[in-house]
Amino acid sequence: MTEQNIALPEDDDSFNPAASSLAGQVDRGVMDELLSIRSSIDNIDATLVFLLAERFKATQKVGILKATHKLPAGDPGREAAQIARLRRLAEDAHLDPAFAEKFLNFIISEVIRHHEAIAEDHQISSQQA
Repeated sequence: MTEQNIALPEDDDSFNPAASSLAGQVDRGVMDELLSIRSSIDNIDATLVFLLAERFKATQKVGILKATHKLPAGDPGREAAQIARLRRLAEDAHLDPAFAEKFLNFIISEVIRHHEAIAEDHQISSQQA
């Protein structure tokens, strides 16, 4: 096993897709297959990050619209409908619906937190005007 395979990255740009604590302990063919599959996982993870960034750009606009019109940060009816929809999609995709719901609940809580911060900033700037 080489130190390169067990060393932690010093910064975000030093990601080594071949890093593994299994290097040298597993048949080379198995390791090659593992790294190939992990490469696909890495690509999916990167796509998820960019998709979440786009989603939060859109919800940021919603937060500004809500703050401008003094609407509440959360919308329980919308949230319940989204959770039910995502659970159905998860079932169709053979993904655990409970996991999908937890994931969406996390995102919703972050969105509401952002919307509350936007509303607070909007209120402060309105009072200063």
